[in-house]
Amino acid sequence: MQRKFFSPHAKEIVSDVYRGLDAPARRMFGKKVLSLGAISMLSGCTLSDDDSIEKALMVMSRFNDRFQGWLFDPDKMAPTYSEEMITKPFPFNAYYEEHEIRPSPTNFKLKVSGLVRGKKDWTLLELGSLPQTSQVTRHICVEGWSAVGKWGGVRFSDFLASIEADTTARYVGFRCHDYHTSIDMQTALHAQTLLTLTYADETLPAKYGYPLKLRIPTKLGYKNPKYIQEVFVTNINPGGFWEDQGYNWFGGS
Repeated sequence: MQRKFFSPHAKEIVSDVYRGLDAPARRMFGKKVLSLGAISMLSGCTLSDDDSIEKALMVMSRFNDRFQGWLFDPDKMAPTYSEEMITKPFPFNAYYEEHEIRPSPTNFKLKVSGLVRGKKDWTLLELGSLPQTSQVTRHICVEGWSAVGKWGGVRFSDFLASIEADTTARYVGFRCHDYHTSIDMQTALHAQTLLTLTYADETLPAKYGYPLKLRIPTKLGYKNPKYIQEVFVTNINPGGFWEDQGYNWFGGS
């Protein structure tokens, strides 16, 4: 019996997936690196039912992650802007007043764990005593909108040095108020990745992630964790809440 690889709607499925891929992976896709037949062989499944299609799409998502990681240049900076270009008011999402956290600068403790030597907890005052910097960069949301804002805080690479993190490890994870996420170490060490304490030169508002947000202008908005409670370094990919729902793990902008 001849094995069936394609569903009746295979062309439509491929077209939808193609449109959903990030530009670098789309170019590779266009060169037929991953045809449907190749995907079915890679995933060991037919493409004649919903489960098989979902499995094939996951293979493509993982390919997209790997390819974005391969293309990522840790020395390339995201665009910066003048303060006159700041979006007012700066939009936000995934904020609910009933979940608002109001720790004081003295009672909040940022937990540090994993592959680090300095496993002390950090107060906001202690984080504020580290060298500070600011950036005016564009936040790009996966939903299609973008906005320019001014963020201030500690270069995350400086914070990792302060806790004596093993920067040869592969991942940095974040446990936040009601979700978790993770990033690759190259992005963690990028000069523009910022452990944010302020927005527009004022204490970071709750709707933007108080007490702590990681601002990563090289990634889409859902990869910029907010309400951070814990930072950990690991060689095991921790995944993330949104990533487990099907969003790309790398999430480059």
